[in-house]
Amino acid sequence: MSTQADIKSIDTLSLVKLALISYAHASSQALADIEIEGQRGIDWITVDRAAYWKAEMRRAADGVNQAIKDLEHCRAYKKVGDNAPSCAEEKKNLEKARKRLQKTEEKLELVKRWTPVVLQQYRETCVRLVRFREVIDVDCPRAIARIEQMLTALENYQTVAGPRGTSTSGDSNSQNSVARQTDARDTEPTPEEGTDP
Repeated sequence: MSTQADIKSIDTLSLVKLALISYAHASSQALADIEIEGQRGIDWITVDRAAYWKAEMRRAADGVNQAIKDLEHCRAYKKVGDNAPSCAEEKKNLEKARKRLQKTEEKLELVKRWTPVVLQQYRETCVRLVRFREVIDVDCPRAIARIEQMLTALENYQTVAGPRGTSTSGDSNSQNSVARQTDARDTEPTPEEGTDP
């Protein structure tokens, strides 16, 4: 792993910080919305639908009782001599009322059967969301603080002046002068070369 930083733009690091802040805020809001909508769905099934189908079952039972009374009334008062009345309409109404009662009982039974399942699934989902909430509430602020430390360090590094006399133009002049001195020495004859044996 390299220990050197390869920073192309400090502004990019600032943009990453802003994006992380935006992500944490949006994710936190989304989690809150999920929890609210989930609770609303749970309440709709466990409270609203349970109460609705109980009331519907009572109404359907009352309808069956009324249809039975109507059928008995028809049989008792519409009798002509020894001939029993058909009471076809009353029989149809009683059959409809019984089917409606059966349907409401089935619906209420479904609500009772699915209520614990839905509650368990919602609890499990909330447990899974706890880890994500930790990422948003703990890990994101840590990452943002770390980026701020990096930005501060980089900004401080930019303001530090280098040693004196090491400017870019000074470096090229000193290199040229060193090169000239070397060239001049190479062309001058050395004392050993100037003497004949």
